[in-house]
Amino acid sequence: MDQVPFAATVNKLIDQIETVIVGKRSVVEMTVIGFLCGGHLLIEDIPGVGKTMLARSLARSVDLVFKRIQFTPDLLPSDVTGVSIYNQSTARFEFRQGPIFGNVVLADEINRATPKSQAALLEAMEEFQVTVDGVAHPLPKPFFVIATENPIEYEGTYSLPEAQLDRFLMRLALGYPSATDEVMILDRQIMQHPIEKVGPVATAAEILALQQMVRKVHVDQSLRQYMVALAGASRRHEAVELGASPRGSIALLRCSQGLAAIRGRGYVTPDDVKDVAEPALAHRLIMKPQSRLLGVTPGQVVADLLNSVPVPVVEGRRK
Repeated sequence: MDQVPFAATVNKLIDQIETVIVGKRSVVEMTVIGFLCGGHLLIEDIPGVGKTMLARSLARSVDLVFKRIQFTPDLLPSDVTGVSIYNQSTARFEFRQGPIFGNVVLADEINRATPKSQAALLEAMEEFQVTVDGVAHPLPKPFFVIATENPIEYEGTYSLPEAQLDRFLMRLALGYPSATDEVMILDRQIMQHPIEKVGPVATAAEILALQQMVRKVHVDQSLRQYMVALAGASRRHEAVELGASPRGSIALLRCSQGLAAIRGRGYVTPDDVKDVAEPALAHRLIMKPQSRLLGVTPGQVVADLLNSVPVPVVEGRRK
């Protein structure tokens, strides 16, 4: 794995996004990891902390097509995927693409739409295509969904089903900025929004090449077993009704590879696995009702797993 051009390109991408998203480098890094791993992100946070700007700045930094879908109760599946329209002049049906046909797609307030409209994303996120009237239409590459939801509003919302939560590689939260960072945000927006200055630092072709490089990061067999052990332990945890699926183990693998690559290594360490465990696993855990009443969170369960599952000693690491 050629680390020099990889690190240079990724650092430029992260630095560019940070001109808009101030003081949240770890979240920006995780977002870029999700992007380079070919997965999708769920950002669960309060309004106004920069969820939309994060998606827009990523798209602008790579000169990609950005599409935004505002999820509302009256949104129809065809409003997401597109629709076939009869053309009288040609006497044929023509497919009109929906907003899902972008490189970076923001599914804003996804939990405000009905389950039927939410389900319109499932095929796109898993198979990178949409099927309309029996015809499969491939999505552009790269394809990256960033979905947002507001955790403090429940009226007029529909909880994401387990099958859809499992499609997201990671779940992140931005949180409030520090006082110092918030002053910096104000300073940068006195004359114009910093998003206006964001320009591409990489092409779509370069991103696709980086995605292939991430998959070549070495993962020792003992670490693969460790990932499976973490997922398996989540299924047996006393506070958990439904643990992480094999897709959760795959998410640990991909995210660990992405984090190792960003850190300039061609191999994964146990610390890489630990650092991505919560964003990769927590949203996949369905808690028992009594656990929720006692205030036990999925994040606490993941912390328990990391403390209880033996960490392997990895030998013969590759550079």
